Amino acid sequence: MSLSQDQDFSSTSADASLITPTQASQLAKGDFILITGHPCKIVSKSTSKPGKHGHAKIAVDALDILTGKKYTELCPAHHIVQVPTVVRKEYLVVNLTNEGFLSLFDQHNPVVTKDDVRAPVKDSELGERLRRAWKKVNDSEGEIWVTVLATMEQEIVDSFKEVERE
Repeated sequence: MSLSQDQDFSSTSADASLITPTQASQLAKGDFILITGHPCKIVSKSTSKPGKHGHAKIAVDALDILTGKKYTELCPAHHIVQVPTVVRKEYLVVNLTNEGFLSLFDQHNPVVTKDDVRAPVKDSELGERLRRAWKKVNDSEGEIWVTVLATMEQEIVDSFKEVERE
């Protein structure tokens, strides 16, 4: 069996750049971790001491950054875990459509607007605050800048800020 005939190393899967392997003991509060396929932000981490026949264990409590659901992971400290790549970027809000999508302006790429990011749902606190701010900005001379988190081929509005124009 020839290695060159049986295996093709010329390309990788699309998920290869979305995650990074990391030793569990290297994680800290505020870091990201992938738990059962969900990108999560660590809210607490504890380490147990090694026992007579075992290794030190890491217990991680984390919140899904896309849904807010809580997840727990327990693994040996030397275990390799997956860390999702999370990109944080700011955009200027150009429009908030009736269908719930944002039109966003990227100051680093002024030629194209981004129209595929869904606004936070109306029922959420962030969604209600964003819609109130949008109405206020339309009546005045302000701007709204949103912070968008992109991970695992999904994007979500994480926060926003109002800026008064002078």
